[in-house]
Amino acid sequence: MTDAVPPAPASEWLRAPRLTGPSLELTPLTAAHAADLHAGADEATVQFLSRGGPAGNTAVAWAAYVTALNALPSRVNWAVLRGGVAVGRISFSEVRAADRWVEIGTMLLPAAQGVGANPEAKWLLMTRAFEVLGAGRVQFKVDARNARSLRAVEKLGAVREGTLRAYQVRPDGYARDSVVFSVLRAEWPEVRAGLLARLAQP
Repeated sequence: MTDAVPPAPASEWLRAPRLTGPSLELTPLTAAHAADLHAGADEATVQFLSRGGPAGNTAVAWAAYVTALNALPSRVNWAVLRGGVAVGRISFSEVRAADRWVEIGTMLLPAAQGVGANPEAKWLLMTRAFEVLGAGRVQFKVDARNARSLRAVEKLGAVREGTLRAYQVRPDGYARDSVVFSVLRAEWPEVRAGLLARLAQP
């Protein structure tokens, strides 16, 4: 598992193939998923997103938000489907093919929290990063105020590298501190085993 995987062409890093797990499906995120996201979101869903959320909790605003995310360079977005319904999105929020790393960002609706969706979605994208794209590093940046997400990334087994202070200015003007975590290729087998063990639990 730690053997070098030849890096995929840069164009492959920016592609969003359909990925299937035991209970989830990741499919390219489109405005068609906006209605599900709108129906299941609450205020906490977007509270800590680095780019903020939609401009209003309406299906139209969610569609515009998704369209704006998909227009960002070096970003690849998937809808997280559970039973055919979009219960969140997960992204390569930053792709650096030349340096062989990606950053993963996740937004899950309340209905998908605490039911194993987060580790399964992370497992699917990290498998793609390390075992298909040939990444040497996967990183995460978490709002320092977001205790739930901090615990989730620590439980994943990622290494906490430090805090980038006042690193990202949200649309509301708040300059958030971003806590950086990473998993390196040599660490992936252990992290992968931990994720699979969690997925095997009832």
